[in-house]
Amino acid sequence: MKNAREILKDRVLLFDGGMGTYYKARPGLECEQANLEDPAGILAVHREYLAAGAQALKTNTFGLPRMAAAHVPGWQQLARAGWELGAQALAEAGGEGALFADMGPAPDTEADPAAQSYKAVAEVFLELGAENFLFETLSSDAGLAEAAAYIKSRRPDAFVLVSFAALPDGYTREGLSCREMAARMAACGQVDAVGLNCLLPPGAMAPVLQGVAGCGLPVSAMPNGGYPLVTRSRVVYRGRPDYFAREMCRIRAGGAVILGGCCGTAPAHIAALRQALEETPMPICGTEAPAPQPEAQILPAVSDPFLRKLARGERVIAVELDSPRDADLTGYMASARRLQQAGVDALTIADCPIARARVDASLTACKLRRELGLVAMPHMTCRDRNLNAIKALLLGLYAEGVREVLAITGDPIPTAERDEVKSVYQFNSRKLARYIHALAGPGEALPGMTVFGALNLNARNFDVELRRAQEKQDSGMAGFLTQPVLSARAVDNLRAARAALPGAKLLAGIMPVVSHRNALYMENEINGIHVEDSIIRRYEGADRARGEELGLEISLEMARAAGPWADGFYLMTPLGRVGLMEKLVQAIRREGL
Repeated sequence: MKNAREILKDRVLLFDGGMGTYYKARPGLECEQANLEDPAGILAVHREYLAAGAQALKTNTFGLPRMAAAHVPGWQQLARAGWELGAQALAEAGGEGALFADMGPAPDTEADPAAQSYKAVAEVFLELGAENFLFETLSSDAGLAEAAAYIKSRRPDAFVLVSFAALPDGYTREGLSCREMAARMAACGQVDAVGLNCLLPPGAMAPVLQGVAGCGLPVSAMPNGGYPLVTRSRVVYRGRPDYFAREMCRIRAGGAVILGGCCGTAPAHIAALRQALEETPMPICGTEAPAPQPEAQILPAVSDPFLRKLARGERVIAVELDSPRDADLTGYMASARRLQQAGVDALTIADCPIARARVDASLTACKLRRELGLVAMPHMTCRDRNLNAIKALLLGLYAEGVREVLAITGDPIPTAERDEVKSVYQFNSRKLARYIHALAGPGEALPGMTVFGALNLNARNFDVELRRAQEKQDSGMAGFLTQPVLSARAVDNLRAARAALPGAKLLAGIMPVVSHRNALYMENEINGIHVEDSIIRRYEGADRARGEELGLEISLEMARAAGPWADGFYLMTPLGRVGLMEKLVQAIRREGL
């Protein structure tokens, strides 16, 4: 068996196709388990791809990093069996090809970092003599640099290929830019080639590869054999081999030197590609510069006094005013106008709080911006939309002049409704922030979009909350809107946040408590809020009028205590009481807090 770089000296490295879709595992049997349960079937597939002209085989071990992270018993045996079957197939074919230890994505958590799982699987393959390693179908580069460095420390001449799975806009399902990840792989100095596989057919993959090619490493392309057609019993890829081969030759002409297939590519696709490559030979030079791209259109600037005021270091006031439960916004717009006249700098609109449907927060923000000229910050959760829907919504917001969003994970759908209403949760708020921040970069779709995040000052373990906030800031969040300050502990935590988050804009949350019952409800039923016992006792026996007086009085006390550590205030309207919020805004302005 050969090291991949030997083959790449004078010709394209042609991989096999999609084992998982070509090998038909029986129901209940994962493809990797077939290494032990049906070795003859896996060996037969390897032989077919080699007969079709493939020079590189992937071991049937895609799921092993996930299994290693989950501590699935026997995953090491699956790795060894997968390696032995691939090695046997290559030996039978004359031993002139390269065998790649194949690894799919590993979960990345604090308890089990991705690098740890990758290293564990790589160690098994290193002991078996592996020289070529493929990390494929990745949505993130977490742990890859560390894993590649570990492999090179054990086998300096190892060939490491990293392949990301991109959506048509060049971002992964986790909202990460493939172009930026490819650049990081090149910068780490431990990766030998980088590319794309899966999700896209060749025609759609070609323009995305142009960004990846700019990293300076040899480029690989292993697209799907078309888009999938889902039937009741199976998934079918209908892309024809001749079309696949023609489009792959165009990708080759663009500079890719490692070619192959992913889902839906059978031996017939590889055979057609091999023949097409032989008929149209091209010189090997793996780092051609990508074709020049047209300059991005500069979108018109939008006046945003809220962001300008923050940038100047002036105090701001944002008020949360939840959109109505029905489609009549007459009263809502009247309330917004009152708050605008009271002197608020921005309104924020929650995205279906407590997972109960209301008028869409983003559409409401657009209406406020368009009809009142009021800065509006919609909350954007990860609960109800996938990445495509998020991007479409962001583009619409930007077109309407909205320049800031609050990225939050979002409340889960209540348990009793889960059978009928599903949560999406494709990513968390940090990944969402990274995605929006990437889209807001120079030349991207949303230049100038600003992302804020949530900071829970009432968290039981505030050290963990603060560490997550630092990760959010690293992910591109410019500032944080905090949960309500209703205790001395919350003030202390705000002070700690001020020190731990240099450069971040902090808006201290202030939410008036309006009655004893309201105080008890907030303490016991609203996640992330803590009302100090001494505050709860002050409301005992208070009627509505006295309750509002206390709410204003205590809110000002909290604002005074939080003020030295904040860049402004985030006021939350209790129970629709806009009149109370007018008084609070005016009092804060009057006192110069």
